[in-house]
Amino acid sequence: MIDRHELGAWLRLIETPGVGRESARRLLAAFGSPQAVIEAPSAARAEIVATPQAEALAQPGPATEALIDATWDWLHADAAAPRDVVTLGDPRYPAMLLATADPPLLLYTQGRVELLTTQAIAVVGSRNPTHQGSDNARAFANHLSDGGLTVVSGMALGIDAAAHAGGLAGSASTIAVVGTGLDRVYPRRNLALAHRIAAHGLIISEYALGTPPLAPNFPLRNRLIAGLARGTLVVEAALQSGSLITARLANEAGRDVFAIPGSIHSPQSRGCHALIKQGAKLVETAQDILEELRLADPVPHANAVAGAPALADPLIAALGFDPVTLDALVARTGFSPAALNVRLLELELDGHVARLPGQLFQRVVARD
Repeated sequence: MIDRHELGAWLRLIETPGVGRESARRLLAAFGSPQAVIEAPSAARAEIVATPQAEALAQPGPATEALIDATWDWLHADAAAPRDVVTLGDPRYPAMLLATADPPLLLYTQGRVELLTTQAIAVVGSRNPTHQGSDNARAFANHLSDGGLTVVSGMALGIDAAAHAGGLAGSASTIAVVGTGLDRVYPRRNLALAHRIAAHGLIISEYALGTPPLAPNFPLRNRLIAGLARGTLVVEAALQSGSLITARLANEAGRDVFAIPGSIHSPQSRGCHALIKQGAKLVETAQDILEELRLADPVPHANAVAGAPALADPLIAALGFDPVTLDALVARTGFSPAALNVRLLELELDGHVARLPGQLFQRVVARD
């Protein structure tokens, strides 16, 4: 565990108003440690950064002092999950993240900090996924976790939450990268999930305690999601989506990008289709990813044929794979609307059909 003097030096370097990440990084490179930066004369610091920045580091303001006290207390509070900070020189700092263009100088952690050094896969997507998209995210993440890849995502609603749930159900668990201080949970609807991740996985942030959910923080958070992982899987995404930012960052870092194709009629599939056109690897099963990353299990996954019995049902065959209206099913099957409604309800209760907004129905396909 970091001592108070070192913690104070790091927080003064990172959190002093007006200094910023780039200046902090240049000072650290020049002086070797945050303590050396703080102890150096302002004139020496002014040779590296602008004079106002150099002078601001000479004496911590009340807000910085209060943050140091609050962080120290948070680290040593009686908590259900271990709390820590991992700095740039710490041997636990993830090598994958260190290799990116803009690694954070300090990470706040809660949970199993050893997960930072495991092999990982990012799984991201829409906050408003289809039923099938959520199922795919959970199933893929579960299989990838069982295949030895820790699942990294952003703890947002939708695909992120499903990916974390799948990762927790597997053997390699999950890492949530959040855009707030670790003393806050956002969104609040994921509070129970956050407790589960802290207990059995890991939650990390580069943001100081007390940091609220500010909009600019989340695109920056995405670089950590991409940077921690060997590759990024996009499950569902609209064309204007934060998930595509994560995929772009992964590509720029030389990491693999994977995408699950979907219906040509679904707005939530267009981002994935755009990525595939740009060179992302189209995947249909989690095994595809494990094989691409050379982590494939030669034993076929138990879910590889899940859902096959349902294919014998003529209504399932008539549904196809795209969302469809009741009128279209009447035309395809010749059944009456009343008979179709009864059978669709049975299939929905059995988990083979999802009822979508706009009186649409879609086949639910079990995936690895």
